[in-house]
Amino acid sequence: MDNFKRVRHTLAEILDLDEGEILPESYLVRELDAESIDLLEVALALSTEFGIEVRDDEIFLKNLRILIADAGENGVDPVVAIVENLPHIQEKRAGEMVADLADGPVLQVRDLVAYVGHCCQ
Repeated sequence: MDNFKRVRHTLAEILDLDEGEILPESYLVRELDAESIDLLEVALALSTEFGIEVRDDEIFLKNLRILIADAGENGVDPVVAIVENLPHIQEKRAGEMVADLADGPVLQVRDLVAYVGHCCQ
């Protein structure tokens, strides 16, 4: 089973959703209604499922707004700052995050998949 299917299965169980409702581009908080307690469960489940150490700040992009603000204050492109500080996020996705930030939490299922993929290398 590929990483997306494994992450989707985990999310479906924790969020009590049908797997068909969960797409790579689904927003965890905005669309799937994940709450803080759910994210803790997801972190534990992914750690067990993939045998990796899950760092909450990185996988759930908890410091993203601070990272972007610091980049702005230091004259650094926020996309570059994201890619340098969150190695599982590719440049294109980082640009999407910056553009989408005003609409709320930007964490998508594909970001979790990228994280576990990066950690499993």
